[in-house]
Amino acid sequence: MKVLVVGANGQIGKHLVSFIQKSDDLQAKAMIRKEEQASYFKELGADTAIVDLEGEIDDIAEAAKDVDAVVFTAGSGPKTGKDKTIMVDLDGAVKTIEATKKAGVKRFVMVSSFDTTRKAIQEAPESFAPYVAAKHYADEWLKDTDLDYTIVHPGGLTNDEATGKVTVGMSGELGKVPREDVAQTIFATLKNDSTIGKEFQVISGETPVEEAVKSV
Repeated sequence: MKVLVVGANGQIGKHLVSFIQKSDDLQAKAMIRKEEQASYFKELGADTAIVDLEGEIDDIAEAAKDVDAVVFTAGSGPKTGKDKTIMVDLDGAVKTIEATKKAGVKRFVMVSSFDTTRKAIQEAPESFAPYVAAKHYADEWLKDTDLDYTIVHPGGLTNDEATGKVTVGMSGELGKVPREDVAQTIFATLKNDSTIGKEFQVISGETPVEEAVKSV
């Protein structure tokens, strides 16, 4: 299976591409914005596609034309304003979904926010609410398609060393999780068709990642 990782230059994206390239049955294609970002992925043996997520659907579709699955793990980041949140986390996600359909790819994994319910939008701090709203509507758009989707809702992200153990489900109890463990969870999700049509939250826990994902 060849996987287009959108937002590959992000921290989760880099971990995910590394996991994929170390596997025997998956291959990564890293979608990045700048040529100077390509060396990291080329050293891993991954293909690259230079595409601006704020560009056209056709450009993203061209990057997806030779893959079997798409993972959206792009994000505007905490230091950007509401404009970038809309353009990347909402518009970029929706364009990627539409490009995936246009390219004839069925499998799609969305990396979302921990809680994207309407209640979460209403209860979020003013500075965070636009991000939750963007993720909410991107998730809803995906669920309205006929794609074989999975939505992964990570808890509070850290750069701690991975444990390889998580808790998954929809308990709503916020916890932290290393980015590397999130990437491993996405990797396991791609390999497990039982996750299709489902969404789940992931935080640190006591269950090995593969076992946890199989329980979804």
